[in-house]
Amino acid sequence: MKDTSRTEVKVGLTVIVGLILFIWILTWAKGFSISGNKKSILVSFKNVSGLEIGDEVSVNGVKKGEVGDFTISGENVIVELILDDNVQLQEDATFRIAMLDLMGGKKVEVYPGISNAPINYSLTHLGTYTADIASVMAMVGSVQDDLVSSIKDMKITLNTLNNYLIDKKLNDDIKNSISNLSNASKKLNLIIDENKESLNKLIKNSSELTEEAKNLLEKNKDDLSYSFSQMKKLIDETNTLMSRVNLFTEETKNKQNNIGKLIYDEELYKNLSKSITQLNELTQLILEQIKGDGFKVDADVDLF
Repeated sequence: MKDTSRTEVKVGLTVIVGLILFIWILTWAKGFSISGNKKSILVSFKNVSGLEIGDEVSVNGVKKGEVGDFTISGENVIVELILDDNVQLQEDATFRIAMLDLMGGKKVEVYPGISNAPINYSLTHLGTYTADIASVMAMVGSVQDDLVSSIKDMKITLNTLNNYLIDKKLNDDIKNSISNLSNASKKLNLIIDENKESLNKLIKNSSELTEEAKNLLEKNKDDLSYSFSQMKKLIDETNTLMSRVNLFTEETKNKQNNIGKLIYDEELYKNLSKSITQLNELTQLILEQIKGDGFKVDADVDLF
């Protein structure tokens, strides 16, 4: 009876110890803690792409917490991160969702920042999402048709290029062109060699001419400056004169001066025409009298 009781006690203790070890290992693997020294922070992501509650949160690559909860807010997902109490984050800290392993697991990577001011845990901070292999494959799938079309076009281009390269006539033409270019280069070199002295002389004369022109300009710099100054002055005076002539012409057209009044005044023109007509009549009368009985003047002068 006593042996049976001892066996039951041993079995019970073994089960209890096993349960304790199992719970401890489970909490250690999941990052749970019974100490209660935790703090949380909210981070907003555009897409969490398979992130789950309990996934790892690492700070500078070291596991320091886990994902606590999700809340959908409009087009974003608010993720609660549960961090160890000893984690120190600054206000320029960054958060991003990254791939944990090749099997598709996710984690949240936190970079503490370098600012001197601590982060405000009561605010919701912005995070970024790094595309994983699945996302990259999805993007590749979205452009698959374009890639296939581009590869087909490239294949056609290569085939066309190959056809050109194996074309005997084209190859002969290219060889002839290269040969002609080589011959032309040789002839050009020969011409340069034969006229080397003449070319050197021409270059020397050009250099001397340039130097003489430079000296001439240097010697007559003051005279040239004065000439340009006088030319500018003449142009300015000519512009002034033309402005005055234009003003005078405009005033004449608008009868704002005597010449304009004389030319464009119709009344004055009529009077002048009338006076000229009368003068012609008087002249005609005098001529007739001279040709006839003489020029007669009737004058009744009373002296006293």
